Amino acid sequence: MPLILNILWLIFGGLPMALGWLFAAFVMAITIVGLPWTPAALRIAHYTLLPFGNRIEDSGAGTVSFFGNVVWFVLAGWWLAIGHLAVAAVLAITIIGLPFAWAHLKLAMLSLAPVGRTVVAA
Repeated sequence: MPLILNILWLIFGGLPMALGWLFAAFVMAITIVGLPWTPAALRIAHYTLLPFGNRIEDSGAGTVSFFGNVVWFVLAGWWLAIGHLAVAAVLAITIIGLPFAWAHLKLAMLSLAPVGRTVVAA
């Protein structure tokens, strides 16, 4: 079942948003200042590409994650959140798109603070 859901997810906005995460990771990687945030962006890009069958867990890194997330929010987090919210708004118009809109809303919240999160197989 996760395979079918992941294929539908790619059609319903998963692929463009995963590319957005990859672009954010690329921008972070080419700057010396953003290099520490690149692994988190790549993890979430992979999760955004194939979310069904995986889940996000908090690694509990504490203060370091908090400050990392503050910097992430300023540099890239709010742009990605706006993208996920826009896709969710379009998908919420249809009944078939409602579950995918909900997933995009959860990813919008995740895009605001991805540092200190890990992707785990469900």
